[in-house]
Amino acid sequence: MRLGKATREAYGEALAELGAEDPRIVVLDADLSKSTMTMQFAKRFPDRFFNVGIAEANMVGIAAGMASCGKIPFVSSFACFLMCKAFDQLRLGVAYSNLNVKVVVTHGGISIGEDGVSQMSVEDVALACALPGFTVVVPADEEETRMAVRAAARHNGPVFIRTGRPKAPVVYEAGCDLTLGRAKVVRRGNDLTILANGLLVAEAIAAAEALAARGVHARVLDVHTVKPLDEQTITKAAQETGRVVVAEEHLLYGGLGSAVAMCLARTRPVPMRFVGLNDTYAESGKPADLMRKYGLTADRIVQAAEELL
Repeated sequence: MRLGKATREAYGEALAELGAEDPRIVVLDADLSKSTMTMQFAKRFPDRFFNVGIAEANMVGIAAGMASCGKIPFVSSFACFLMCKAFDQLRLGVAYSNLNVKVVVTHGGISIGEDGVSQMSVEDVALACALPGFTVVVPADEEETRMAVRAAARHNGPVFIRTGRPKAPVVYEAGCDLTLGRAKVVRRGNDLTILANGLLVAEAIAAAEALAARGVHARVLDVHTVKPLDEQTITKAAQETGRVVVAEEHLLYGGLGSAVAMCLARTRPVPMRFVGLNDTYAESGKPADLMRKYGLTADRIVQAAEELL
């Protein structure tokens, strides 16, 4: 699979395009616009861009005020900074009031590499899912990120989108569709189902190809929207394949695996395995080395599938 742009780059490009289409869109950043890529919007629309400095909580409060006045604010920072430092403001200022604020974080997961644990967000999806009324999205590649940003702008209500630092493998060609709350079947199969999002979608596809060489046909679902979860598609896959592996670049607690397990426990219990960070922070290192060390790879997905089989 060839590498494309980082999902954070696609976010910056899509945001700048949207700025030209809708004058209600405003952008706020916490002094990281070169890294979050909101600088592209800032260059084109300086009067609608606000750098609040290293003050994530204030940034969210300002965005809530703008949303209450009819603007469509996009707020961005590193995932760990925004979700951990501004959670109270997101909870009371945005979620409780159900305001139309779009929270797009970058540098999600451990694939940011050498920056280390202080900037690695492994709990951001769980925190976002804990906010009532929030839609939570983890796109797989650059094209899906563009579609997610556009879908978020159209959606009336708070949205969280996680993007990443490294270049992402290309899963989708230009013009792919994305509907919030609806998973995508990216590979068909009836022996088991692999559910993934973010960078782990490409790993899930690679795992399915490796399993196919052994005569095992795995269905692969891209569950880009963790909340609201596409329970219908997931339940159907569990019913038809009888086994489920969930893979994500996140703590096992509170992420996609937890949401899928809660769904299937109620609708269609089946044997399951989970690939993710097992109650640990990661260390500093090269992104590929970290993904291997902590088991966020196609090989680990294959291993989980073989355990079920």
